[in-house]
Amino acid sequence: MTTTLDRTAPRDLAAVLPARLSLTPKTNLAGLLDGAWWPRSRDLEAELPALAAALDEPWGRITRVSVNPSRWPVVPRTVAVAGRVLHVGWFTEQDPDKLILLSYTVGRWDLLVIPPETEPAAAARLMAAAAIPGSVLAAGVLMANEMVIGRGIRDARRREATWEDEAGACMPTFGEPFGRGALPLSANGWR
Repeated sequence: MTTTLDRTAPRDLAAVLPARLSLTPKTNLAGLLDGAWWPRSRDLEAELPALAAALDEPWGRITRVSVNPSRWPVVPRTVAVAGRVLHVGWFTEQDPDKLILLSYTVGRWDLLVIPPETEPAAAARLMAAAAIPGSVLAAGVLMANEMVIGRGIRDARRREATWEDEAGACMPTFGEPFGRGALPLSANGWR
């Protein structure tokens, strides 16, 4: 399988736009995730510089990144970030919906990676859920939950559209609405 990346548009956007992040507030509650990242493309070389730059102040200098290659068409070994090199590793055993960031001086952070093609409302729900202090929900669980929630929302919108298109005609009728079958039974069972 051959993968082609358009290296002009995402890199131009990534250079101008800040990283879309939601970070867990500083607290004593330890959770499985430290927040969420919503990249604009699947081009790690274009996306990682903005992410590392955004995290320099709150977390310190990021030196290494680890991803699962199933979500990224190309995983570069290194990425240039503001005059330094960010080392990128990949592990197939790692949760595909998670990015691990390492710093020599500060520690490790795990971020939920929201696919770039995600709708804004779904991304907002995922970013909020991943930033809850002390949450024990893993990245894969959050993504699976969002699939169920998104499916429910789409089904509700479809039902509402059908209702509007048919002026309420999609509601089934049971029995005889105003006939004898709809009358309540008396105490002795006779009508």
